Amino acid sequence: MAKSKTRKSGKPFALSLATGKLDVAKNGMGYVSVTGQPVDIIIKREHLKSAMNGDTVEVDIINSPRSGKRQEGIISKIIKRGQTELIGTIQMNANFAFVIPDNESFTKDIFINEKNSRGLKEGDRVIVRITDWNERMKNPTGEIIEKLDASKSGDIAMKELLLQAGFSLEFPDEVMEEVKQIPTLIDDEEIAKRKDIRNILTITIDPHDAKDFDDAISFRILKNKNYEIGVHIADVAHYVKPTTALDAEAYKRATSVYLPDRVLPMLPEKISNELCSLRPNEDKLTFSVMFQLNEKAEVQNYWLGKTVIHSNRRFTYEEVQEIIEGKEGDHQTEILTLHRLSQQIRKEKFDNGAINFSSEEVRFKLDENGAPIDIIIKESKASHQLIEELMLLANKTVSEYASKIKKNKASVPFPYRVHDTPDIDKLKSFAAFAGKFGHKFDFSSPATIASSFNKMIANASQHPEQEILTTLAIRTMAKAIYTTENIGHYGLGFEYYSHFTSPIRRYPDVLSHRILLGCLENDIQFIKNLEEQCAHCSERERKAMEAEREANKYKQVEFMQQHVGEEFDAVISGVAAFGFWAQTIPHKCEGLISLNNLLDLDEFKFVEEEYALVGKRSRLKFQMGNTVRIKVAAANLSKRQLDFELMIKRI
Repeated sequence: MAKSKTRKSGKPFALSLATGKLDVAKNGMGYVSVTGQPVDIIIKREHLKSAMNGDTVEVDIINSPRSGKRQEGIISKIIKRGQTELIGTIQMNANFAFVIPDNESFTKDIFINEKNSRGLKEGDRVIVRITDWNERMKNPTGEIIEKLDASKSGDIAMKELLLQAGFSLEFPDEVMEEVKQIPTLIDDEEIAKRKDIRNILTITIDPHDAKDFDDAISFRILKNKNYEIGVHIADVAHYVKPTTALDAEAYKRATSVYLPDRVLPMLPEKISNELCSLRPNEDKLTFSVMFQLNEKAEVQNYWLGKTVIHSNRRFTYEEVQEIIEGKEGDHQTEILTLHRLSQQIRKEKFDNGAINFSSEEVRFKLDENGAPIDIIIKESKASHQLIEELMLLANKTVSEYASKIKKNKASVPFPYRVHDTPDIDKLKSFAAFAGKFGHKFDFSSPATIASSFNKMIANASQHPEQEILTTLAIRTMAKAIYTTENIGHYGLGFEYYSHFTSPIRRYPDVLSHRILLGCLENDIQFIKNLEEQCAHCSERERKAMEAEREANKYKQVEFMQQHVGEEFDAVISGVAAFGFWAQTIPHKCEGLISLNNLLDLDEFKFVEEEYALVGKRSRLKFQMGNTVRIKVAAANLSKRQLDFELMIKRI
């Protein structure tokens, strides 16, 4: 950090400068995350100035970290606005208008001039793009880019979540113009540069509703009786070149966002659904890892490089699962062999210290208007594991390869996907709670901790507390991030790991492809600011996950509106001083039972270390993992909140 100038009299003295991204909490307090700095800088409300949530800012730090307190700062400069498109309501004036943003953390109304407000009326819902806003202006100026249909509340809610997370709903014109210029046909000169494996059996396995297929598997038996399994990944980097508007937009987004009723892609549809989608009976350009495995699924050797493939068959997970379970189908022998080998790889992974955090996935069945009519609980089956294990093997292999490459005796910077060991204090607190269900933890080493998690998951299987224990266990874990500093991936038990297999939907995979190609061609170009790019991709991933989580909540509340007044069995999923949350067993929908709803039973106190509310007189206990009977009392869409009433307590 560089030293800053002394502030004028009456203002705090700035010790140093830092640059990072601002996150504004609901209470108005700001937190600036700085790349390479483990703890955020606190910004009090009065020191935010005109900075808003998501802005990239320069901060004057006003206290020393040696003081033992967290660093505090004052926003001194806004470098880049984080959110430039918002949804809001038009407020008309005589010769101009304002947009009142829906986003409560965005505290400024947006000025719209007379020309841009024509055709609008008081109360219209719109999407507005900020066109001018410097720190001297009281209000930003904007332009209306879309008038919304107020009757489509669900559509507006999904768009609002994406915009609040900082994702643009449309691609800029210059990006779409670049995409138009990309040739659709693959020329013979490009094919001649690659390993041609179009004559080897190749298949894709994806969800039934998938529109892009970014990975394919090839299979054949070699003369030496080894199995050759190819993992072929769409060669996105061939089409998305550095310094282009297309690449800049892909980096800005960094990830596709998957909401219940839509996908906001990282790349335009021509690339994700056409050029780079490994559709059957079409030649496609790929980046591949081709493994030779023996009967024990041990890797004997591998080849890494650019290929051209021709997928013979598109399978859904359901079709492959049926073949695994005994039904006859296309390429049955090959699929059953792939299944056997993938299960051996999976077993070795867990034997080597991976943690088996497999959770159920909630999917919504929607009507033609996007409203949820059913909730489906999907679990990971052998067909999913077949693809998962081969993708993990490819990711592990390419990162280990990259780690060994040197240029001028220096390691090549690479975007590793890392996962740190658990925080021991959090872990001990969780282990004490898990012990109430009969589970024991061995803290003697990271390996024994992982083994303890796996034993707990296996023993809790089919018990009501299983999902709660898994959820709490995951909360004790560090978050996986992208970084050039490799510390391994604790959850997977891998010394080396990266993302290589989904460049259509993740920008770090594109970076990996570019670096790997340079290594293979002995033309290594260090990517400038790679650590900063890793931090940006981690932040965008986090925001995408938040949007996905909030969208799921919205759809759950929308679904439960039709069940207000009905009763369900539920499991207590969270506890606080003001009540507890319970998750319905049939649909995994979570609602709050407030302390007021329990007053007829007793006066309750919150016992944090037990994750429980305990009756002061009766000692009646509501603890995470307990089963209760609830009634759906209210479903508030605007707050994305369900309220439950306790009916019968069943411990």
